[in-house]
Amino acid sequence: MLAKRGMGEQMELGFAAALVLLALYVPFAHFVIPAASALHLSIFGINLIGQIMCFALLALALDLVWGYAGILSLGHGIFFGIGAYLMGIYLLDAAWRDTHVLPDFMQYMGWSAFPTVWGLFSGLGATIVLTVLVAAAVAGVFGFVTFRSRINGVYLSIITQALTYALMLLLFINDVGLGGNNGLTGFTSIAGHRLADVPTQVALAVASCLLLVGAYLALRALTRSSLGRALIAVRDDEPRMRFLGYRTHVLKLLAWCLSAVLAALAGMLYVPQVGIVNPTIVSPELSVEIAVWVAIGGRGTLIGAIVGAILVNGLKFWLSARLPSVWPFILAAVTLAITVYLGGGLWGAVRPGLQRGK
Repeated sequence: MLAKRGMGEQMELGFAAALVLLALYVPFAHFVIPAASALHLSIFGINLIGQIMCFALLALALDLVWGYAGILSLGHGIFFGIGAYLMGIYLLDAAWRDTHVLPDFMQYMGWSAFPTVWGLFSGLGATIVLTVLVAAAVAGVFGFVTFRSRINGVYLSIITQALTYALMLLLFINDVGLGGNNGLTGFTSIAGHRLADVPTQVALAVASCLLLVGAYLALRALTRSSLGRALIAVRDDEPRMRFLGYRTHVLKLLAWCLSAVLAALAGMLYVPQVGIVNPTIVSPELSVEIAVWVAIGGRGTLIGAIVGAILVNGLKFWLSARLPSVWPFILAAVTLAITVYLGGGLWGAVRPGLQRGK
């Protein structure tokens, strides 16, 4: 039995190793392999890989709370947006230091200098630390209130979706000072390196791959620990866990805050690769899509969330360029088929066969 169970684990670790190899292959494929070769990766392809890795990290964050703690969040775009906007502030500050020209929306609002508080985001290291703290604080306040009040199930999902929509509407207001409808753009450099330079974009894609692998391995260890087993027990029978003396709201809060931090880090890496952040990044549609990625891949498996995000977004980038009007219907059909015939998702359907040695 141990050998059979080990086959599934070897497949999961093999997939993680494949992502590491992808991170190594990306710079090799661009700088070493000739452009005429089919194995060559253009900067456009590398950029797409980096974006998809960020989405996979976002799906992994949701799988932690949905798959292992039973918390279906339809508002994880909030934390993705927090990381994106705080990174956007840092990038705008760097652009201002490079050009000494205020962004257009600041000039339109009559500002003569950057807001003083934005000075906190003048360094990349400080921005990363502050993003982690802000995401954890927002998640902590929300999670403490809801979990302590024992708000669960569909009610929690509706609340998270409503908050996402409210935040999006708030960000559309120009007076908030975050660019309104146009958002933040005009980025020039990150950590002293020009964003337009190919090595910078390659490095961002590689960093996205490696962060995804690191997050997966960390969550894999966590979910196999006593804390992970306690989370699964809370998911399966929270009243009994409370009866046994566990503070279930604390367990859920820990998972929720960690998930929020991972989502925020995904947002931070996403923005310099797309070159813009606007209110649509926290749209309710994105938060629903994240749940679809996890459901397609297989919730409660970690690897399944990554697989689902990679497959869906890979197909989306490919089909939206060729069949833009048909793509949403294809996604709906795929989701429906997997939900009906593969209730555990793609990886959830494969894993039992591996455990049986088939």
